Amino acid sequence: MTDVKNMSLLDLLPTSIRYDPGVIAIAQALDEQIRVAVDEIYKLPLFSRLDELTDDEADELAWQFHVDFYDPALPIEQKRELVKNAFKFHRRKGTPAAIEDLITILFGEGKVEEWFEYGGVPGRFRVITNNPAVTLDRAQEFYRAVESVKRLSAHLEEVILSQTESLQLYFGTGLVVNEHIIIR
Repeated sequence: MTDVKNMSLLDLLPTSIRYDPGVIAIAQALDEQIRVAVDEIYKLPLFSRLDELTDDEADELAWQFHVDFYDPALPIEQKRELVKNAFKFHRRKGTPAAIEDLITILFGEGKVEEWFEYGGVPGRFRVITNNPAVTLDRAQEFYRAVESVKRLSAHLEEVILSQTESLQLYFGTGLVVNEHIIIR
């Protein structure tokens, strides 16, 4: 059985007219039009192809789904992730998990510590990330992203940049056993 994408009208015609040159020409001309229509139909279900969205489709869906932090200048992969997680963000909005998810999509790894985890002032939190771009050229963007999903009563106290370096470290150990016997 053939699917709609690979179907030809010639396959559906009865054998009495299938070999007529005029009918073959008409069927082939209609096949092209049907393929164009079928390709457009397969673009309709957006949820099944979120990983294949174009820039314009992602922009439109972000507007429709009210994605809080969305910038049309973002790379297409980040746009797709934001659109994919739009409903999850709305369900979890105001929680540390929502902030962590957004930071992970936009800036790489990030962790939220609430005030009671580090002995801070009640109602405050801090973000720990390992992306050096957060404090340099994208600091305002980072702040706007956090503000878009946090609770209104929570306040960002600080951003801690955690940096790991690969170093060549050498260490050695030694054991000296020394016995002194003094006879008098």
